[in-house]
Formats: sequence, C-alpha cells, structure tokens
Amino acid sequence: MSPQQPRPSLDDLVAIDVHTHAEVSASGHGSLSAELDAAAGAYFHAGHRRPTLPEIAAHYRERRMACVVFTVDAEAATGTPAVPNEEVAEAARRDPDVIIPFASIDPYKGRAGVRQVRRLVEEFGVRGFKFHPNVQAFFPNDRLAYPLYEAIEEAGAIAVFHTGQTGIGAGAPGGGGIRLKYSNPMLVDDVAADFPGMPIVLAHPSFPWQDEALAVATHKPQVYIDLSGWSPKYFPPQLVKYANSLLQDKVLFGSDYPLISPDRWLADFAQLPIKDEVRPKILKQNAARLLGLDRQQ
Repeated sequence: MSPQQPRPSLDDLVAIDVHTHAEVSASGHGSLSAELDAAAGAYFHAGHRRPTLPEIAAHYRERRMACVVFTVDAEAATGTPAVPNEEVAEAARRDPDVIIPFASIDPYKGRAGVRQVRRLVEEFGVRGFKFHPNVQAFFPNDRLAYPLYEAIEEAGAIAVFHTGQTGIGAGAPGGGGIRLKYSNPMLVDDVAADFPGMPIVLAHPSFPWQDEALAVATHKPQVYIDLSGWSPKYFPPQLVKYANSLLQDKVLFGSDYPLISPDRWLADFAQLPIKDEVRPKILKQNAARLLGLDRQQ
C-alpha cells in the first residue's frame, strides 16, 4: 500500500470532476455484463481499457484535479455484482488528495440497502450515492427506493441520478434490454419535492429531456446538473444558456471517465462561450460548495 497523500487546498486544484466510474475491481471483474460493457465502449469509442482505482488516482493527481468516483450496483436487473463500494472508499482513504468516495446501492435491496447506506457513510466516509435508473430498471419516484432516499437524507449525503439517453447497451440487440423510459429527469422532480434536504445531481445533458432537467434544477433549490457523458461541443444551446445565467451556481464539471477523458472534455469546454466569471464556478467552485470541501479549508 502506498503512503497516504495529504489533502490539498482548493487553491491547488485545477478542477473537480464530479462524475467518474470505478469499472474494475481489485479481483478484475466489472459491474456490467460483457455485452453491455462492449456496447458502452463502442458507443463512446473508448475501447475496453478500464483503469484500476490506483490508476484513476494517478491520472487525476497528474492533472491536479480531484474526482468523485463510484460504481453502479444493478445486480438485481443484470445478475452481475458491482465493483464493491468498499473498494472505492478504501481508495479514497489511500488517496484523499484525489478521490472523493461515492457509492451505489441497488434499490431492490430494500432494508439491506438502507443498512448499507448508514454503514458506508458512518464507517467509510462515503459522501453520496449514484443511481442509474436505466441499468437498475426502476423509476426514480418508485416508492421502493424511498427508504434509501430517507437514509441518504438523514446521513447528509448526496444522490446522483443518471438522466437522459445512455450509452450502456446502445447498439446491442434490443439495447441490451436497457429501457430509456426510466431516465426522464421529471421523475426525479418527485424525489426532490419529497426529500428537500437531500442534494440531488442530475447527471449528464438529459437528451431528449433537456428542458425538463433545466426546469427541475431551476425550480428545486437542492437540484444540480452535471455535464458529464457528452463532449461540450455537443451541448444543447439551452443548456449552455442556463449554465451561463440562471444555473451558473448549480452546474458541475463531470467527464464520465474513463468513457470520456477529462482532457478531451476540458479542451472542448474551453471553446464554449462561457462567461469568464462563470467558468471557475463550473470547473471547481460549485462542486466544492456542494461537497463541503470549501468548509474543510
């Protein structure tokens, strides 16, 4: 085990990437079936290179960035166990200057999932939880998930929801069985109304429901939008407009690494007509405030 790195000051960070994936465990297995993994790689032209957690830490440390890392637990729907949340949390303990640990719990785990939320926050320092309604095959406002949300809210953690079309299963026969209907961000509006104390991140430009995502984030004070999963050169015009104005304090840099590299994302983002005073908010300041990092200095 490498010696633990010291936590950096925010001033030392170029950016905070709020959306990166742990795609391979220490034992070498991933969280997706071979079919879904191959389809995602082809969709993003990313091949099949899946960095380990130490490699993720090294990648971001070299770039003077911090990153939120999580897995996706969809075992009930896919039959494939996730990369263990505990491995992500242990990686954050080894590399606290880089990795901010989030987790993922299958909504179908019921009371066992609720216990996991509490344990992961209290014993492992997990800061948030990722939901992928398409892969997990549930509607975000389904009451089956409400006990999880209650535990997340009580713990003071963050909930991240995949929204919009997904590259997972894209191009596979029948889309690999993945259904897009689960990822309309308007379904998360119910969650935001019922859990006003739980910060929520709508992950990705939400094609074909971008206007719905903007409406929810504008209406609900605790709802943010991350910009991961797309090259910024493809962002819908209304998303850029809102990021520059009404939502400038609630939009977050995210890459979707390793499917999209932070280098590519940042190079394309530099070409967007973002105001000079807004750019640092999106790249670092909004995430630092959401994650509470500005209170740790």
